[in-house]
Amino acid sequence: MIQTNADSASSAASSPVHVKKLGLWGVVMVVYFAVAGGAFGIEPLIAASAPGMSIILILLTPFIYSIPTVLMVTELSTAMPVAGGYYAWVKRALGPFAGFMQGWSSWLYGVVIAASFGVLFADYTSSFLKLAFGITVLDTNPLLHWLVVAALIVAFVLLNIRGAHAVGDSSKLFAAMVFAPFIVMIVMAALKWGADPKPFLGPITPPGAGLLGAFGVGLFVVLYNFLGWDSVSTVLEEIKDPLKVIPRAMRLAVPLVVLAYLLPVLAGLSSGVQWTTWGDTAKFPELATAIGGKWLGVWVALGGMFCAAGLFNAMIMSNSRIPATLAADKYLPAFMTARHPRYGTPVVSIILCAVIYSALATSAFVALAVTTVMLYGVSLLLQFAALIALRIKEPRMRRPFKIAGGLSGVLIISALPITITLIAIYSTYVSEGPGFLKLAGGLLLGGPVMFLVTRAIFKRGAPDVHVPIEYEEAVL
Repeated sequence: MIQTNADSASSAASSPVHVKKLGLWGVVMVVYFAVAGGAFGIEPLIAASAPGMSIILILLTPFIYSIPTVLMVTELSTAMPVAGGYYAWVKRALGPFAGFMQGWSSWLYGVVIAASFGVLFADYTSSFLKLAFGITVLDTNPLLHWLVVAALIVAFVLLNIRGAHAVGDSSKLFAAMVFAPFIVMIVMAALKWGADPKPFLGPITPPGAGLLGAFGVGLFVVLYNFLGWDSVSTVLEEIKDPLKVIPRAMRLAVPLVVLAYLLPVLAGLSSGVQWTTWGDTAKFPELATAIGGKWLGVWVALGGMFCAAGLFNAMIMSNSRIPATLAADKYLPAFMTARHPRYGTPVVSIILCAVIYSALATSAFVALAVTTVMLYGVSLLLQFAALIALRIKEPRMRRPFKIAGGLSGVLIISALPITITLIAIYSTYVSEGPGFLKLAGGLLLGGPVMFLVTRAIFKRGAPDVHVPIEYEEAVL
């Protein structure tokens, strides 16, 4: 029998049973797959911005976007290691409406990007079948393509029901399956280039494009591949000693993600395959074939399947906790708080999200990816606003990890990713047209409506779950 805790203020914060929790390397792997999972998905950047600008973006983005975001997530998650993560932070800092909009936008982003990872898995499965056996049926039969995604969803719903520890353990396996072919590809490319060195980092920009144009066009692609540093916050109660583990995990995950993109791209550029053909999201198997032969291409394609599976696995874990947290605050029906009697996971919420992923998996990967830019951008802006507001409203709040420089330091750190996010949204509008704004904007505008509707139907004046904070002891 499934247990529900809808009437308990701590329903989202505690499990009905004792379960294994994520340790350091489990968190590192979950963060790695929530953000990257491998170099797969970065390929369109090269065709959009040319090799030179692409390398600049891969090296620059961590400093102007990833590291500031990691600092924000680390400060807030160690100050408030509570269920719901960023939803709770924003609610405490900016009030119930802002908290709801944080939950709404981040849940929508997670739903869309999880579906895109499912599509990516089917794309790489098709690439593997073509290279290994000459089978092209997944490219020509949409129903079979969707069934592959559906099978992935069922498998990882069952795994996620077993809890964050199971997700962390499986992520370690997926990482090994992704790293191995890329390491071989990188070593072989370096040896071949060393025997016959030729320049491969030019041009800086595509023909006819200026520096700003190449930067702006590529920014959307690179940001899409660097999103998700905050995903682990929704399972803070499932992490062993989060005050110590989160900072250490982030320090390990940032360079791991950067190298996971940079080194395979450099290897691929040295392969001799024309950079203008890199628009396909499943390009690395072809590049690996050019470097080491068919066997390496098949291996990399198999790694792409594990990469997409790992990305999907991590996103289910993060995204499925949000409806359960909203339900604990009585913005959704009480049965959404139902937890598995053995594993303590929000089983109803996980299944609901899986149904939605299945419906969205009929869309193209690029269409899903473009929509995430604006949805995630709004979610991230609210988190940085919460960081700033809490420094002003709660200066004595205990912060085991604290961004240096006081309020000025926080404002500087926040300005970088906020500016980059706004530039990326504008650049996507210029390159893709207003279509993505209509879809993403419509979804976001549904937030205030849902806030009013759910308050009237489910909440009916009930108070929100309290978000506790600790204070530093006064200095006498």
